Amino acid sequence: MITGASAGLGAEYARQLSMSGWDLILVARDRGRLEEMAAWARGVGVEAEVLPADLSVRADVGKVAKRIADPKRPLDLVVNNAGMGVGRRFLESDLDTQDTSLEVMVRTPMALSHAAGRAMVSRGRGAILNVSSIAAKTLSGTYSASKAWIDTFTHGLAADLKGTGVTATVVRPGLVRTEFHDRAGLDFSDKPSFVWLTPERVVKSSLRAVRRGRVSVTPSLRYKCAIGVASLIPRGLKRRLSR
Repeated sequence: MITGASAGLGAEYARQLSMSGWDLILVARDRGRLEEMAAWARGVGVEAEVLPADLSVRADVGKVAKRIADPKRPLDLVVNNAGMGVGRRFLESDLDTQDTSLEVMVRTPMALSHAAGRAMVSRGRGAILNVSSIAAKTLSGTYSASKAWIDTFTHGLAADLKGTGVTATVVRPGLVRTEFHDRAGLDFSDKPSFVWLTPERVVKSSLRAVRRGRVSVTPSLRYKCAIGVASLIPRGLKRRLSR
């Protein structure tokens, strides 16, 4: 199962997993785009189920969790990829938008990881992959806070799952060439080409980490170095840089 499967990293997860022979359950709001992705996956010889859901709505999240927990149709991998960007500073945005972002990027992956973890542990196998960001190591408002929560949560989940046959992995990509920034109203056109990663590279790295049972992965050496440097910067300086 892949959340946010209609575009960006989610669509790339769908492509790479289907090319490797995985049957898919595709979750996102846009049924039309999900159907297109499902048709593509079926074209390479796998089964693809479409499950439209707004992951900021708890009733929809419950529907997805129920599908994950279905013992008659077990899942081997859940990719919590869905996300959103607010595109404004905290005090410039309305609280409803902030609530929506927390639902999508904090509560939903927690709820789906809970459903997946319980179902997988009962069978003794499975994997959960959560998408964080190097923004988790910065101080850029609630987006950074949400991604930092995902990072810490996944490490804690991995500890809980040790010895069960089930793994939890978090991936922390940097800037990735998808439509995410345009949708969030963020203009990153001034960023040099060398800072950008391709969706193909991020997905390939994270799926390799899942296969190896690794708890965390940061695609590309430059972003691994960036995280290392960020951990050494005093918070006062980090606050100034984050402005």
